Amino acid sequence: MQKGPQRFGAAVLMASLAVPTNVLGQQTGGYGPETEARIDSVFESMDSTHTPGCALGVMEGGSPAYLKGYGMANLEYDIPINPSSVFHVASVSKQFTTFAVSLLVAEGKVSWEDDIREYIPEVPDFGETITLRHLANHTSGIRDQWSLLSMAGWRFEADVITQDDVLEITSRQTALNFPVADQYLYSNTGFTLLAVVVERISGQTLKEFTQERMFGPLGMTGTHFHDNHNTIVPNRAYAYAPVGGDEGYRISIPDFDVVGATSLHTTVEDMAKWDRNFYTAEVGGPEVLEGMHERGILNSGDTINYALGLSHGRYRGLPTVGHGGADAGYRSDFLRFPEQDVSVAVLCNFPSSGPGGLGRQVANIVLEDVFPEPLPDPDAEEEEGEAEPDAVPLSEAELEELAGYYAADFNDRPLVLREREGHLFMDGQLRLFHEGDWVFRPDGEDERAQIVRTPEGSVSVTTPDGITFVRQAAVDRDSVDLEPYVGRYWSEELGVEYEARLEEGRMFFMNRKIGRRNINPVFHDGFGAGGNWVRFFRDSAGEITGFTQSSGRVWKVRFRKLE
Repeated sequence: MQKGPQRFGAAVLMASLAVPTNVLGQQTGGYGPETEARIDSVFESMDSTHTPGCALGVMEGGSPAYLKGYGMANLEYDIPINPSSVFHVASVSKQFTTFAVSLLVAEGKVSWEDDIREYIPEVPDFGETITLRHLANHTSGIRDQWSLLSMAGWRFEADVITQDDVLEITSRQTALNFPVADQYLYSNTGFTLLAVVVERISGQTLKEFTQERMFGPLGMTGTHFHDNHNTIVPNRAYAYAPVGGDEGYRISIPDFDVVGATSLHTTVEDMAKWDRNFYTAEVGGPEVLEGMHERGILNSGDTINYALGLSHGRYRGLPTVGHGGADAGYRSDFLRFPEQDVSVAVLCNFPSSGPGGLGRQVANIVLEDVFPEPLPDPDAEEEEGEAEPDAVPLSEAELEELAGYYAADFNDRPLVLREREGHLFMDGQLRLFHEGDWVFRPDGEDERAQIVRTPEGSVSVTTPDGITFVRQAAVDRDSVDLEPYVGRYWSEELGVEYEARLEEGRMFFMNRKIGRRNINPVFHDGFGAGGNWVRFFRDSAGEITGFTQSSGRVWKVRFRKLE
């Protein structure tokens, strides 16, 4: 007998009550039970009703093969994560921004080789042409927005940051980190500027443009660029951070209204649809998809791994293309194996989730018969590490000469060489084996470090990644005179004032919003400042007149001493 509507609905309801809530909406069946159980074991530690977790999407041949959620999307209301849960995916957003620009390029409305100042004259004239491609390849030299805002006193998860705030602080900059296309250095600012280009050329917000031209046609109904932090998001997975001890978690979600570099909200279901477009090119066409994978080229002629919001790499001998992301408590990773037509998306809502590692563990399972390289054997690595290679010994005087603090000229980044039990160690942990002629091999690496000593007494170290660090004059932290550094300092590039204070022999920067930030002397006129690096400079009379502050993605922002 055919069931009527009411009886059919009741049957579905009764069936759903018999299924654990954390498996509702899951899509399985792409693999056998044994393989699926192995995949589930990767997420075993978070498959709980008491912790945040992750959503997983495994795609093969452009179709979803295994979609599942682990852990909770909302701890307050006991809502589990499922494939429809919406996550903020942070920097995974970048490929969507470059795709939007690529659509405009395909229509002849803009070119990747155009000067950014044609569209955003607020960007200062640094004396060099910065193209849209430079921005998308992270080779522009423009300082990173988040680091600049942090130095200026903005408090993430407390202050609302807008697109205009990023434009304003970018317009204040008087220098680049490095000459355009000389280096690769990750900068979120470039992708915020690309979002502004889309808005000014199309007359639509990035949210509107991508909805009309990308997400709508692809059926990505759970995806949008989140340009208003107050917007209600159905099915949102809230992000959390541990409080410490036994107090559980606190909510940790971004409260900025900045798009382009970040702020895409999506699901693993929709990431499967996005993945399919890399193979079908139903939106954009083959030329756009091919262009998205074109790697950047430096002035030296070297090709970098980063393309247009996508990073090329290799894992266990197979080519990969992907990107990760991290904002507040959200973590994400989208990794494609293009030659195998296999992709893995992992979207998580707590900081220590490690989605990149989780995704690769899943790939180890679904591609285990394909990888040309075996999984690393930790025991074998340990045994190899115990075998000490031949090394040319250094005298006690030579070790003493080399040990000390070094700094990179371009951003004052510190490096420390220490002598321990007759050996030289870099940054306290990495042992250096002397092969002769002042060439050193860091333990476990194939590349070499070169130390150069001059007759004048200067010493420099060029590390395996090509960065040169120069030996700095040592200071006795307990006896250095800190009084000359005390005073008020102003940065025009940040629009902020710091006050350097001295209390009970300790020096610190003080600012109304930053609060107290300790700074500690590490070499003459050089200080560590909570992960940043500060170098004071003097006039011809030896008086302190200002300092520069650097971080990993912002180099040498100037502060001048106020009278």
